[in-house]
Amino acid sequence: MKKIALWLLSTVTVVVLLFGYHTSTSSTGGESSAVAAPVGGSATGTSGSGTSGSGTTSGSGTTSGSGTTSGSGTASGGSTVTGDSADTRWGPVQVQLTVADGKITDVQVVDYPDNNGRDQEINARALPVLVQETIAAQNADIDMVSGATVTSEGYLQSLQSALDQAGLG
Repeated sequence: MKKIALWLLSTVTVVVLLFGYHTSTSSTGGESSAVAAPVGGSATGTSGSGTSGSGTTSGSGTTSGSGTTSGSGTASGGSTVTGDSADTRWGPVQVQLTVADGKITDVQVVDYPDNNGRDQEINARALPVLVQETIAAQNADIDMVSGATVTSEGYLQSLQSALDQAGLG
């Protein structure tokens, strides 16, 4: 009877350990093929898709910026400021703000990790939340997104840089 109980307990332990093991996130096989596009509305007056909730639109999401004010106005009469790129463990994160009359009117994430399916999945969920909170708070005092800590930290760093450049920091 003791041997059966020990065998049963060992088997349950092994099964729990196997199902609890987290695999590497660098694998691309079998992952979601959705690619998250840069987040936020259009700062230059071009039309956007207007859909919400899916988080699975196409686009590369990678651009480079100098972290300086663009100097040109947008269709809404505001100025566009690009924050410094924040290097994270999974890749750079860079935020671009549109500011009009001292208020943040639009936020776009122009660069973020999207190297594999897991990055795309996390950022498709996390970036819209960070953008909405930024516009609502009008500053960098926003909560990080659970499960997207690295991206949230990079976002906040680049956001603060953009706010400082815009004179709102």
